[in-house]
Amino acid sequence: MDVAGTGSDALQSMRADPPDLLVLDLGLPDLEGTEVCRRVRAESDVPIVILSARGGEADKVAALDLGADDYVTKPFSPEELLARIRVALRRLFSSDSAPTGRMQVGDLTIDYDRYRVERGDEEIRLTPKEFELLAILARRPDRVLTHRAILKAVWGPHAVDQPEHLWVLMAQLRKKIEPDPAHPRYLISEPWVGYRFSSEPAP
Repeated sequence: MDVAGTGSDALQSMRADPPDLLVLDLGLPDLEGTEVCRRVRAESDVPIVILSARGGEADKVAALDLGADDYVTKPFSPEELLARIRVALRRLFSSDSAPTGRMQVGDLTIDYDRYRVERGDEEIRLTPKEFELLAILARRPDRVLTHRAILKAVWGPHAVDQPEHLWVLMAQLRKKIEPDPAHPRYLISEPWVGYRFSSEPAP
């Protein structure tokens, strides 16, 4: 494990010896942590877990929009941080072995090439927008995507201030793919921030 005391040192160390994962504090003495996140993401897909005393919604949204995979607020328990790191590393090391164009989690199968979704042996018929929303989240398992990022991806930049579109579409999608829409297994809400697709649904 390498430790860097400044953002500049972190960037230099990352380029010299690319890490498997980066835990990034936003309160750095030389560069703003979000700027470090932006520069790292411009060069690498390495998982980034933000660790910060800043717990405001705007700080979380800004970091996630810049490409951070997760955000842990101080004070925190070591167990929580390690759990978040394990999730990020599982996503990293499982991506290479995932079947091309097809993903299965629990009893849910997503076939990107055929635009087909099945739960068990049952085909679930989705509208194009519903499938697009599911695909955006499922292609980044366990990574929180902000409301604005999803709105922009599904409806374009003009819709980023219209979250009601997303709320309605998410409700429709949950009714179709969740065994119990009131207690989602796959499409998880991150209050005030966005949504994530869980790669480890409850049994």
